[in-house]
Amino acid sequence: MTAIRPARSHPAPLTEMVAGLGLSGPIDSTALIRDITLDSRDAAPGTLWVALPGSRGHGASHAASAVAADVTAILTDEAGAALLAGVDVPVLVSGALRRDMGVVASRVFGHPADRMMTLGVTGTNGKTTTVALLEAALAGAGHTVGTIGTIGFRLAGQELPSARGTVTTPESPDLQALLAVMGERGADAVALEVSSHAMVLERATGMVMDVAGFLNLGRDHLDFHGDMDSYFEAKARLFTAAHTRAAVCWVDDPHGSRIAERARLSGLPVTTVGTGDDVDFRLSGWEPVDPLGGRAVISHDGRDLGITISMPGLHNMVDALMALAMAHTVGVPPEVAVEGLRFAQVPGRMQLLDLPHGAPTVVVDFAHTPQAVAASLDALASSFSNVITVLGCGGDRDREKRPLMGRAAAERSDLLVVTDDNPRTEDAASIRRAMLEGACDARADVVEVPGRKFAIEHALAAASAGSVVAILGKGHERGQQIGHEVLEFDDAVEARRAWGRNLEGHP
Repeated sequence: MTAIRPARSHPAPLTEMVAGLGLSGPIDSTALIRDITLDSRDAAPGTLWVALPGSRGHGASHAASAVAADVTAILTDEAGAALLAGVDVPVLVSGALRRDMGVVASRVFGHPADRMMTLGVTGTNGKTTTVALLEAALAGAGHTVGTIGTIGFRLAGQELPSARGTVTTPESPDLQALLAVMGERGADAVALEVSSHAMVLERATGMVMDVAGFLNLGRDHLDFHGDMDSYFEAKARLFTAAHTRAAVCWVDDPHGSRIAERARLSGLPVTTVGTGDDVDFRLSGWEPVDPLGGRAVISHDGRDLGITISMPGLHNMVDALMALAMAHTVGVPPEVAVEGLRFAQVPGRMQLLDLPHGAPTVVVDFAHTPQAVAASLDALASSFSNVITVLGCGGDRDREKRPLMGRAAAERSDLLVVTDDNPRTEDAASIRRAMLEGACDARADVVEVPGRKFAIEHALAAASAGSVVAILGKGHERGQQIGHEVLEFDDAVEARRAWGRNLEGHP
């Protein structure tokens, strides 16, 4: 497995790469380090291999393949060092392994974030959309923009293929390498999603962003964080001088107000965005625009500016205004950003499918939290009188949000088709039952259809030409995880196939 790597790294002696980190072990080695990796399959001469502890065991247990590949040195923690006793490779031991990995990764790739503008976005919902809108706003101002996030890695609108499975924020060696690759290929700005996992796991350590934006906080990832307070604190870590030079916060969310106040107290310049009178960028007058867009007024610095976007819903307009305010922080005039935002689209985010022959309107969206489901369906209800929703919940994740998602969908739909998402190792039927418990008292007709393919087909068969079918939860994803296997599955593709079968049955 080969990760994305730049054509040139910045090799230096091991002793320089780890200087000042307080490591124990043979840190005075002058052997050159050219790469850093977590994957023993990518180990090679000149590589610093990092052995991390994990949920299924310690990475040090894979040392044999790294040593056989003639790795130059190993960086690990005390537990890893115990497993590596007797290994004929220099072993460096860290008391803050993930932090030190990020610092070394930045050094190996020549501190790439220092050679471009970097803009980080965090929030429970809207990160992917806001990053895509940032790309549009910055590109409209003449910048060559890279993006890093849930839907992949892109440069100037073109996908960068990677053997790595896409995560919201890559581990620090891959993140720093990606920034270096994008810089080599002409990027002068990179917008990236910064997840709460990334902050806890120090994936963004080793760089200071030019601006960080906070969107919102809703229920999600409590299987990882444990409670909402810990989830909030993970997000809040981004808004310190160690990680960003400026903050932009949506302060209609009370969590955004808290983060804005903390950032000010820490000495960061803060830009506030919201609907109140005392914000730096004020949103007002939002209204839907057919076929699936919206317009509003932005007030800033004593001026009003109209904005139109090609995405439905107030929540997408909020994301657009956040992108505009963040772009303004790095020097893009609002009137230039507005033009860049006008026609921006995001794969799998309120994505309108073009189906033939009298098809209903079909939208695919990634909404996978109660807050996001409500926002997406509220947006569609403003333009359609008959809303049909297909929704499931992921397995091996926060169980308590399942009835909440069922309720959010049932309260905003005329027909709710409860089905499967990525059940992973859980029983799919038990996940559906939890959703149905939340949906039972709502206004919608609710049906349970096992098998996502069949649920999409059921929804399309029930729809009339004036209906909207909202297929929620997976968005851009091209696979469905059942057990430990990922099967090929794309909501947009399945909807097109289902409509084709529908036409064959009704000539």
